[in-house]
Amino acid sequence: MTRILGPWETFLLVVLVLIYAANAWISPEFLTLQNQVNLFQLSIEKVTIALVMAFVIINAEIDLSVGSMMGLSACAFATLVGEAGVPAALACLLCLGVGLAGGFLNGWFVARMGLPSLVVTLATLIGFRGVARILLEDRSIGSFPDWFAALGQRGLIGPIPLGLLSFVLLFVLLYVVLERGGFGRKTYVIGVSRDVAEFAGLDTARHKILIFMASGLVAAYAGLLFAARVGAVRGDVGQGFELDIITMVLLGGVSIFGGSGTLTGVGLAILIVLSLRNGMSLMNVTGHIQTGVVGLLLIASVLIPRLGTRLARRSPA
Repeated sequence: MTRILGPWETFLLVVLVLIYAANAWISPEFLTLQNQVNLFQLSIEKVTIALVMAFVIINAEIDLSVGSMMGLSACAFATLVGEAGVPAALACLLCLGVGLAGGFLNGWFVARMGLPSLVVTLATLIGFRGVARILLEDRSIGSFPDWFAALGQRGLIGPIPLGLLSFVLLFVLLYVVLERGGFGRKTYVIGVSRDVAEFAGLDTARHKILIFMASGLVAAYAGLLFAARVGAVRGDVGQGFELDIITMVLLGGVSIFGGSGTLTGVGLAILIVLSLRNGMSLMNVTGHIQTGVVGLLLIASVLIPRLGTRLARRSPA
């Protein structure tokens, strides 16, 4: 049975406790329920996408297009509702369909055509963003239905809004799928070696396409969450979100080369990144410096495990 806390997850937990203690010392308001909800709510789209990005990277792939798909979904919703007069509920379904189609496109080129996911998703990052900008140009569209805006701005259960509730439910679901189910075991096996997985009889192409479709679907859902939370959409929605998302996953112990990592680690990394940003905001650190710190975390999340592996190999048996 998979351990809930391995060495890396334990290390992340210790770091998280120290960050929470420091933030609580800086501001007594940090540990309040409302601040913890706000901490998630301001980055709910990123952390939601990070959960499915863990599957992509464990499967030895990458999806750089998630931020652009999020933007495309939000812009498509704004265009359908704000200009075409399409009912908001139908527009939501159409936007989720766009996410599935975009994910299928990525998966097809990677799994069936054999192209590197880095190249494919870099191309669709540009393509999806281009379509989003064509839809809105330089405009900002808002004035969404009250019930839609309420989903993103008001609590469903006490102060907890839809975004945070869906994040928790998605985390539980994906944890079970990845670390307790057959689909998760296939994801790890294919991530270690696609050739070995195919020799064992696994349909690796179908599996990869399903993962990319899930990535596109969740990114599109995140775009709808953003539209509901902010109440207005521009063509640059989600731009640059890939850095934070990938950082959270790699910091959580997921290997960039695939085949290892846990959703528990990703969850702890999400809390670390969010609390770090919140703490820096409490100290009036600018957004550019915050982004730089996240970039350093991305480098550290790749270097530290590799250094640890090398030291373990050199140590005497």
